Parts: sequence; structure tokens; C-alpha cells
Amino acid sequence: MAAITQQKCFNHDVREAAAKCPSCQRFYCRECITEHDGRMTCAACLAKQTEVEDKPASTVGPRIVRSLQVAMALLVLWAVFASMGGLLLRLESTFHEGSFWNGDTEASE
Repeated sequence: MAAITQQKCFNHDVREAAAKCPSCQRFYCRECITEHDGRMTCAACLAKQTEVEDKPASTVGPRIVRSLQVAMALLVLWAVFASMGGLLLRLESTFHEGSFWNGDTEASE
């Protein structure tokens, strides 16, 4: 294998190589190589690495969590409305007829 001083950039034929990408094993000039996480990496390999890192591990888990949240919200709403309905059923009939507010306390049956 030839020394790095005799290598040329993979992207630029006239430029001498400054580093070798550890992922693809190609030589690159200073303009084409970058440091990422303490390693010198070419742009193509860096794009592949960040694409894998940015991708969510699983989409099933968040869907299940969201479904459970919706179900719990519906259950809470049902409980609130059911308790309000039970409270309204326990009130005197004069309250529903409007005579409760007029001071007429006699229940009309």
C-alpha cells in the first residue's frame, strides 16, 4: 500500500490526500473530509451515519402510547359526564321544573 503522501483525493484528482475515511477506506483532501465524534469521515459516510442515528428506533411504541392516552382521555370524559348525569338525577324535580329558584319548595308530582 502506498503512503498517504502519494495518494490523491477521491473527489479531486489534482489534490493530494490529507486523510483516509475509516468507513469507506478512500482517501480525501482537506476540503472533502470532516471530523465527527473524534473521527475523520467523508461527507457520504457522515450522511449515512447521521441518517441511521436520526431514524426512530420503532414507530409501533409511540402509536401504542398515543392510543392508550386517547383511551384514557375518553374514559375520564365518560366518568365526568356520567357523574354529572348522576348528580342531575339525584336533584329534586322542582330544580328541573324551575320552581326551585322561584322559592316554591312544594314538589309537584
